[in-house]
Parts: sequence; C-alpha cells; structure tokens
Amino acid sequence: MTFTLTPTGTTHFGIGALAELPKAIGTARAFVVTDPGIAAAGILDRVLAVLPEAEVFAEVEPNPSVDTVTRAADAARRFAGATRRGASPLVVVALGGGSSLDAAKAVALGAANPGVATPDLDYRAVGLSPGLPIIAVPTTAGTGAETNGFGVIEAAQRKIYLGNSSTQPVVSILDPELTVGLPARATAATGVDALVHGIESLTSRGRNPISEAYAHQAVRLVYRWLPVAVKDGSDLEARGQMLLGAHLAGLALSISGLGLVHGLGHAITARTGAPHGLALASVLGEVLEFNRPACAEPYRLIALDLGRSDLVEAVREFVETVGAGTTPAELGCTPGMVADLAAVALADSVTANTPRMPTDDELRDLLRSAMEGR
Repeated sequence: MTFTLTPTGTTHFGIGALAELPKAIGTARAFVVTDPGIAAAGILDRVLAVLPEAEVFAEVEPNPSVDTVTRAADAARRFAGATRRGASPLVVVALGGGSSLDAAKAVALGAANPGVATPDLDYRAVGLSPGLPIIAVPTTAGTGAETNGFGVIEAAQRKIYLGNSSTQPVVSILDPELTVGLPARATAATGVDALVHGIESLTSRGRNPISEAYAHQAVRLVYRWLPVAVKDGSDLEARGQMLLGAHLAGLALSISGLGLVHGLGHAITARTGAPHGLALASVLGEVLEFNRPACAEPYRLIALDLGRSDLVEAVREFVETVGAGTTPAELGCTPGMVADLAAVALADSVTANTPRMPTDDELRDLLRSAMEGR
C-alpha cells in the first residue's frame, strides 16, 4: 500500500470561532458566496459585521446550477476589477451549507479563468489558473465540503464536479453557533449525509488507514449526537460534535472517495430537486444490503462503532429515528425514471469506488425495491 496526503489548511473550531474570520482574511478583500436563507436567518449580517467592506452574492440555490456559478464568477471578477490597480487581493468566503460551499469553489476557479466555460472548470481539467483563495464557513453539519477542493454542480439534470486542488479552502471556521437555527428536518438530512460519508469511506475501494481513522470517529460522533441535535437544536454541544463529525467525514471521503449511495443520491437529486441528504437516505438501506457480501469485515467494525450487532439494521433504524426516513417515490421518482436513474448513477464517477459494482439490471431492481417502501 502506498499513498500521499496533502495538508488541508487551517481549521478554527469552537463557539465564537467566527471571530477568527477577519484575522484569516487579513488585508484581502472578501467576496461572500451564500444563499438567500442564510441572509434571511441573519447569519450573513453576523459575517458582514466583521467584514463590513465585503461584496455579497447571496443567490445560491439548493443544488446550485452552472448558470448561478457563472453569474457569481462574473460578479467576483467585476468586484476585483472595480478597485484601483494594486489593491488588496480577493478572497472568496464560502458561507452556508454544502450548496454554497460547492458553488464557491467553482466561483473561485471561474473568476480566475475568464473565458473558460463553467462546465470546463472540471476537476480533471489541466492548464487552468489557480482559483481565488477560499475561506469556508459552514452553517450545516453534513457535507464536510470545507475539507476538499471540488464542488458538485447541476448541469442538464446531471451532477458534474468542478474545482481542483487550488480551490480547497485554506481556512475553515467551524462555529457551532452558526448551525443553531437549522430546522430539525434539515439537521437530520445533513447529518445523514455525514453518516453516509463515514460509512462509504470505510467501505470504498480507495480507503486507507488514515481515511479509516477519520471515518470511524465521524461515524461514532454522528450516531451519538445527531439524535440530540434533532431533538434540541439549541444544544451547542450536540451542534459542535456534529460539526466535528461532518468535518472528519469530509476529511475521510477526500482521501477514500465515496460509492453507490452517492451515485444514486446525485441522480435522484438531479431529477427531482430533493435535498441531498434525503436522497441518500432514500436508498441507503438498500445499497448497504446489496454491498453486504463484499463488506463483512468493514460492516462488523462499523457496527462496533454503533454498539450494535448488525450495521444495516442499525442504520435503517437510525434514519427513521432522526426523521430522515423516506423513499425515492416519496421524493418524486416514478417507475418510468428507474432506467435513467440507474444509467446516471452508473456513469457517476463516485460509483466506480463502490465495493460491489452492480449491473444495470441489479441497480434497477435495487431502485424498484427502494421505491416500494421502508
């Protein structure tokens, strides 16, 4: 076994960690990428209180589109050009959940590469100029998007991966207070995303001892603290432990890659607009059962993390307990979509990392089973 690890930047964690933001930016100018919900919740105001000169793009939608990224990158470029020559450099502040953080990565790369079409900001592209530096301020505990340089963007009802190593955040600020206002259902959905990151990191073909260490601790934290955060959204200990769990899961997946749950989840979200975490929850139990023959030892070890004897049973119960239980049908999938969903999932690059690769027919059967109910 051989592998190389790249440092992931500075992380500030703790209640009140937002106070580190001006220090992290220094003399640079800030371009904030966020969404309308963050603005309405007052979180943007808290950021602008410490960054009064910042420019704001607050139009990121759930499952951000290529068009949104293009408009935001153009706005960032105009902001950079509107100041006198020799002015301080520009930093992108990614504020919000996974959608805002993912969009910010593509924005940072697009702003530095005028003339390059947004879909061509692909993580595999060569010859691109480095993106603008990013400081990530997550307001949900789920995606762990602050730990890596790629963002998942929607294009023509497909998910594409934009960004590269230059758009990995140089600083991450994990402040539990910024997640307190998240509703219970959204807390559950984003938390399930973090749990899936941990489980898929522990079963993926790309795992190694470092990613496994991150992922085991992530699974333990999410399983212990997500029910608490759902029950009492003002519990700062639970919020903080969930931020750490999501962050560790993000570190794990950045090394190991993911798998079929995410391949299917991306396809469902792209077709229906369903929240990412709920899309994952809708197929999680079926995929875990399908992968069982290839994952006896990883499943045994993960079950130990949960204090349970059977991983699949424990996860199915957990998803229902936190209020994230659903099916693809409940999210808007119809029998007529099954063939297309299977094809899109099989073509998604994350699926190639799954421990047991399904055939097209097997995947269609899996989807039909998931659609029939919990």
